[in-house]
Amino acid sequence: MSNKHIVKNFYRALTKSDSTCNINEALSYLDKDVLWRVAHPINDLKGHEEFLAYYWKPIKTALPDIEYKPFIMLEGDYQGQQWVNSTGYLIGTFEKPLFDIPPTGKVLYLRYGELMHVVDGKIVECYIIPDFIDAMNQAGVNPTRPCLGCSGLVMPPSTMDGLSIGNKNGEESAKSLKLVLDMLDGLMRYDGQSLLSMDQEKFWHTDFMWYGPGGIGTTRGLDGFRKHHQGPFLVAFPDRSVDTSISFIAEDNYVATGGWPHMSATHTGEDWIGLPASGNELTMRVMDFWRREGELLRENWVSIDIIHILLQMGHDVFQQMREKISTS
Repeated sequence: MSNKHIVKNFYRALTKSDSTCNINEALSYLDKDVLWRVAHPINDLKGHEEFLAYYWKPIKTALPDIEYKPFIMLEGDYQGQQWVNSTGYLIGTFEKPLFDIPPTGKVLYLRYGELMHVVDGKIVECYIIPDFIDAMNQAGVNPTRPCLGCSGLVMPPSTMDGLSIGNKNGEESAKSLKLVLDMLDGLMRYDGQSLLSMDQEKFWHTDFMWYGPGGIGTTRGLDGFRKHHQGPFLVAFPDRSVDTSISFIAEDNYVATGGWPHMSATHTGEDWIGLPASGNELTMRVMDFWRREGELLRENWVSIDIIHILLQMGHDVFQQMREKISTS
C-alpha cells in the first residue's frame, strides 16, 4: 500500500468515526506517540488521546457530516524520510461552534495545508494549517482587515491532476524541484528597495495564480502578487529568512514544502494585515504547493498560520472575534 493510500484510508475511517470501530480503524494508522502539530489555537499535540480530544473531536462536533476533499496530494522522500503532503478542504455542515467560531447552519469549507511523515505504514508526525481566518470570513465574524487579494473559495489545479497516482517521472520531478529552488533563491536576493531585484519574471507564468490564505487572499500575475502580498509583506518583514524545511518533495510537475517554523522575521514595517509595526521577532508556520507548466510556475497554493503570527505581534484574533460577537 502506498503512503498516499495510508493517508486516504486514515481520513476515510476518521470522517466516518461515529462508531468505536471506525475510530479504532483510524487510530490504527497513527503511531501511538504521533506528533500532531496544528495552527493556533490548537498547536502541538502528542498521542491518540490528545489528537482526539483537542483536534478531531472539536472539528467533528462542529461539522458532523465532515468530508475530506484534497485536491493536491504528493508523495516523496526528503532526507531519507517519507512524506505525503496535501492541500484542499475539509467540508461539512457547520452545526456547532468551531473553537468559538459561531456556526452558520450552512456548508463550511475549511481549507487546509498538511505535511504527513509516514514510517512503516504509520503516520508518526503531521503538520496541518486549517485556515481559521477564512472560516471566520464564512461565519461573518473575522475581526481582521479585509483581504487585499480576493477572498473566497480556492480553486483546484487548472489541469485537475493533483491527485493522480502512478509512476513518478524522475526527470520531470527534478525539473520542477530545480525551478522552485531557483525561484526561492531569487526571492532571497531582495535588495531592500525594489521588488524587481528578485528577477521573479524568470520563474512565473504571466497569468499565474497565487492562492493565499484568509487575511491575504488570491492574486493573479506578478503585478497582483506584488501589490496584494509580496510588497506589503516585505515592507513589514524586510529581514525575513527561511529557517527550516520539514519536508521538500516533488512529484512530476508539483512541488510542496513547509516547516514549523518555516520562516523568521522582525516586524519592523507598517500596515501588514492593517497593523502597525510591533518591533517583535517572529516565527512563521508556512506551507507552499506549486504547479509547474512547461518552464514556468503557473499556480501556487499557500497556507500560513496568520493567527499565530498576529499573536506574536500582540493581537489575539480569537479574543478579538469573541469581542466582536459580544458587541454585535
